[in-house]
Formats: sequence, C-alpha cells, structure tokens
Amino acid sequence: MPYRYLLFYKPYDVLCQFTDDGSNGVRRTLKDYVPVTGVYPVGRLDRDSEGLLLLTNHGSLQHRLSDPKFQHPRTYWVQVERVPDAAALQQLRQGVIIQGTKTRPATVTLLAEEPALPPRDPPIRFRKTVPTAWLELTLTEGRNRQVRRMTATVNFPTLRLVRTAIGHLQLTGLAPGQWRDLTPAELRPLQALCQ
Repeated sequence: MPYRYLLFYKPYDVLCQFTDDGSNGVRRTLKDYVPVTGVYPVGRLDRDSEGLLLLTNHGSLQHRLSDPKFQHPRTYWVQVERVPDAAALQQLRQGVIIQGTKTRPATVTLLAEEPALPPRDPPIRFRKTVPTAWLELTLTEGRNRQVRRMTATVNFPTLRLVRTAIGHLQLTGLAPGQWRDLTPAELRPLQALCQ
C-alpha cells in the first residue's frame, strides 16, 4: 500500500479520530470529512480546537513528528481573554508549570490584529466589558491541552485555538472541513526526516 499524506482543516466540535464509540454516532469525527481509509492523525487537536491536521499511514513519519524528543514545531493562533502583559508573555516564553511539570520554552508573539479566520460555529462568547487578544504560539512538545493550560496558568484563558502550522506545513488555502494531498514540495522535507 503506498503512503498517503493529507492536510485537513479540522473544524470546531469534531473529534480527532475516525470512530466515536461513546456517543451513539452523534458527535462528528474525521470520517465525516475524510473518505480516505488507513490514515491516522499525526498528533491530536481537542474537540474544541480547530486547524491543521496531518494524516498519514506512514508510521515512522508519524512517530518522528509526534514524539516530543524530536521537538517538531507546531504553531497556533490563540484568542485569549483580556490582553496579556509583557510579564505573562515572558512566562509563556520561558515555560510554565502545568500538571506538575514545566513546559519547554515557547515562541510567543502578541498579534497586532485579529487573524483572518473563518467565523467559528458557534462563535466564542462575547463580553462587551472584557477585551480579547490573539497570540501566535509555537511549541515543540504536544502535551494534553497544553496551550489552554499554559494560558490559564498566566491568567489569560483561551477562548479559541487554531493550529496554523505543523513545521513547514501551513493551513493556508484550506477552509474548515476541507482536505488535500500534500504537494511534492511539501512532502520532500518530511521524507528527509525518515532517512
């Protein structure tokens, strides 16, 4: 069987798996969007997160991109409640303690304006008296609900979370629910990781 490599824009409220045994088929899964069999997500996005997923049947590549020891970068746009100050941003950059362990240093930028994203359905809660801000955050580890736990630790809870990149792979050109095969140019750096 030849290897397949797909990029998928996971919408909000979709499970990051192909089956759902726990809800009598009520919750949406990857199977509702991706008709390709035998591929699996590299890493995960929580049901309440959106954005870029790489799906493949190439096991060694999956391991290489998922195992924290390889420190493969993943980039997120994170809408947080209120506007983080310099101290909170520096804490995120240096690493914070979540679940008893310090996170690796992260690259964190306060975005000057809201990124151009499709509206989320349902939209995030809006509070007239509480401003929000957007961060671009790049991690080299993928702990359970890590971004949400990190922003909560510095007292700026996450409202919306969108993964925009996995290494050099970008979300650009996909709408929520769409998928496509990787181009040869996108695939070459990934194949080099497995040599």
